[in-house]
Amino acid sequence: MTTPWGDRALARFPEDPRDRLRAWDASDEYLLRQLAEQDTPLSGTVVIVGDRWGALVTALAEHGPVQITDSFLTQEATRANLARNEVDRDSVRLLTTQDPPPERVDVLLVRVPKSLALLEDQLLRLAPAVHAETVVVGTGMVKEIHTSTLKLFERILGPTRTSLAEKKARLIHCTPRSSAARGTNPWPHSYALPDGIGVVSGRTVVNHAGVFCAERLDIGTRFLLQHLPSSPGLGKVVDLGCGNGVVGTAVSLADPEAEVLFVDESFQAVASAEATYKANGAPGHAEFRVGDGLVGVPADSVDLVLNNPPFHSHQATTDATAWRMFSGARRALRPGGELWVIGNRHLAYHVKLKRLFGNSQLVASDAKFVVLKAVKR
Repeated sequence: MTTPWGDRALARFPEDPRDRLRAWDASDEYLLRQLAEQDTPLSGTVVIVGDRWGALVTALAEHGPVQITDSFLTQEATRANLARNEVDRDSVRLLTTQDPPPERVDVLLVRVPKSLALLEDQLLRLAPAVHAETVVVGTGMVKEIHTSTLKLFERILGPTRTSLAEKKARLIHCTPRSSAARGTNPWPHSYALPDGIGVVSGRTVVNHAGVFCAERLDIGTRFLLQHLPSSPGLGKVVDLGCGNGVVGTAVSLADPEAEVLFVDESFQAVASAEATYKANGAPGHAEFRVGDGLVGVPADSVDLVLNNPPFHSHQATTDATAWRMFSGARRALRPGGELWVIGNRHLAYHVKLKRLFGNSQLVASDAKFVVLKAVKR
C-alpha cells in the first residue's frame, strides 16, 4: 500500500498466498491521503478504531497510535504487519473493545464497522475522552456509510458531514461539541430466549454490541438448538465461533459433566458468551477463549465440536473461515469425535466435510438450513 508516509507491505491474517483479498481498501487510502493533504496534526493521543488488518496503524506507527479492535485476527495481523515493515511493536498500543479506552483522545480515526451497534458502543465509550479540539475523521466504502451512521456521530459527538466519494470510498468529518449529552450506553443487551428450543427455552442471553443477532435469536441457531446431541457424557465440547454462547450454555445445562470451551475471534462475542453462561447459572465446567479458531487446542483432545461458521469476512463472501474451522476441528477431535455444523442449504458444507472427514451425515433439515454431522475416523 502506497501512503504519504511511504510504501507498506501488508497481508491479512492468517497469511495465505492463495488469498487475493488485500489487507486494505480505498477507504484506508483515502483517509491517509486526506490526513497528509490537510496537514492534520497527529500529535497527542491518536486512536484508531476498527482498523481491519492493521493497515492504518502500520502506516501511522511513527505517531504512536492506539488501536482499538474487536478482532483477535486484526490484532495478530497488526503485529505481523508491524514486524513485516520493521516497525517497533512497542511504538503502538493494541487494545480490545473490552479494554478501558484512553482517558484523552486528541485524534480519533474510525474505520466504520459493519455493525451499527458496535459503532454506537465504541463512540459512547470514547466520548468522555473526546474534547472540543479533537480531530475526528471516519472512513468507509460508500455502501458502508448510511444516514444512520452519520446520525450516530452527530448524536454522540457533534456536527457531522461527509466528503465527496473517491474510488467508492467516503470520509466522515465530525466536529465534537465541547460539552455534549453523551447518553447512556445501552450495551450489553439482554433478552429472554423463546420457547421450543430445549433446555435454554426462556433463559437469558446477553449480547455485547456487534455480536451477531444481538436483538433476537437467529433462526439458524434456533434450528441447531432444537437438534443438539442429547446423549449424556458428551465429554469435552467446543462451541466454535460461540457468538453469545447460547449453544455452549445449552450443552452445559443439559450435561453438567461436560467440559465446554467457548471460542471466538471476537472479544465482544466471548464476553457475551461468558455473561450468558453466568446469567444462567450453568453448573458445568467452562473455559472462555478469544483466539483463532482451534489453534492452540491439542490434537485428539476434543469429543464434540459445535459450529455455525460465518461465510463473510467483512464485506467479502468467502468459505475460507468455514474451511479453516472444519480443518481445525478435525485435528482437535479424538478418533470417534464428532463435528456438528449448522448452515444454509446452498452452502453445501457436506461436500467440504466429506473431503475432510470422508463422511457427512444429515442430522436435520428444513427449507433453509441443514444440520450435518461428521465423525473423525
